[in-house]
Amino acid sequence: MSNTDFDGYGFDTLAVRAGHARTNEGEQSEPIFTTSSYTFGSAAEAAARFSGATAGNIYSRFTNPTVRTFEQRLTALEGGERCVATGSGMAAILTACMGLLKAGDHIVASRSIFGPTVLLFGTILARFGIQTTFVPLTDVNAWEEAIRPNTRLLFLETPSNPLMEVADIAALAEVAHRHGCWLAVDNCFCTPALQRPLALGADLVIHSATKYIDGQGRCIGGAVVGSEALVGAGIYGFLRTAGPSMSPFNAWVFLKGLETLRLRMQAHCASALRLAQWLERQPGVVRVNYPGLPSHPQHALAARQQTAFGGVLSFELEGGREMAWKLIDAVRLISITANLGDSKTTITHPATTTHGRVSPEARAQAGITEGLVRIAVGLEDVADLQADLQRGFGG
Repeated sequence: MSNTDFDGYGFDTLAVRAGHARTNEGEQSEPIFTTSSYTFGSAAEAAARFSGATAGNIYSRFTNPTVRTFEQRLTALEGGERCVATGSGMAAILTACMGLLKAGDHIVASRSIFGPTVLLFGTILARFGIQTTFVPLTDVNAWEEAIRPNTRLLFLETPSNPLMEVADIAALAEVAHRHGCWLAVDNCFCTPALQRPLALGADLVIHSATKYIDGQGRCIGGAVVGSEALVGAGIYGFLRTAGPSMSPFNAWVFLKGLETLRLRMQAHCASALRLAQWLERQPGVVRVNYPGLPSHPQHALAARQQTAFGGVLSFELEGGREMAWKLIDAVRLISITANLGDSKTTITHPATTTHGRVSPEARAQAGITEGLVRIAVGLEDVADLQADLQRGFGG
């Protein structure tokens, strides 16, 4: 069945079945096509494939049936028209930028984005003549004031990493389109199970499939989803030529992850809310950053824009780095790692890990202090997570 055959089906049905075109073998589970190239029936058929006159597989750098199944399934879940799968989440951001932008173009980006994304925009793309202005995520006026005549792209994460700020996607889409710009939203923290940026006006959705789409910390991958006109031209063209491609095996793992995505996200969200409420009562905790808490500045916006509040939270400790490291070093169950979206709960110190290569000034502007700790809540019993953290609180 093609994706159009699934029009009108619910999210969970799409997550299990969309994109899979059975082969003559009649397989129930999607196959892994581990081949680098494909054969043709004639020289004329080969020429037609390479020219684009006829559709079909050519070379697995840019046409692979397993990767295509993943792309079509994620497209269906996000409500887009085309997806390009990449070798990592950062490769997805790079592919989108290189496929759409040129020297002399300008990006407006949130200050509250993943550390390597800050470096990609601020240093690597800058070397190719693409400049970036960073603005506060939640200040819509600041976004509009930063737009220049050569601005082409607005880029953000929502909720943000690691402060869990929430951007008004619809408002920023209106600003972007009024100025002839594209809006790209990194949807890694929510996934389409909780948030669909394209339906709110975004032009592109970026994913690190490494996180919740996999769900068990096994593989690295990324994706860009949007319209056929936007993704199917420049973005796909960059992937076809430059080759930041997803492997067939990883695509197959991500397909299996999509099948249980909504169920897992519901469990992550429920546990994260319980843990955030518990953390608010702990001594030495200055504040907890989680959109599901009424104390969160964008709680009402998150409730409108998302179907639940996500599995990641952060909190500020009195005592700065010393107390943050003391808490982290005290855990025995929770994994000390900077990855997230895993079934196993993880804990990290953003100022010295995910944002460690960002300048102190940029970290301060983004609100990433030495006392900040981030937890990506997994699927363990919440009581066990609380008991593990209690060691660091002196209990």
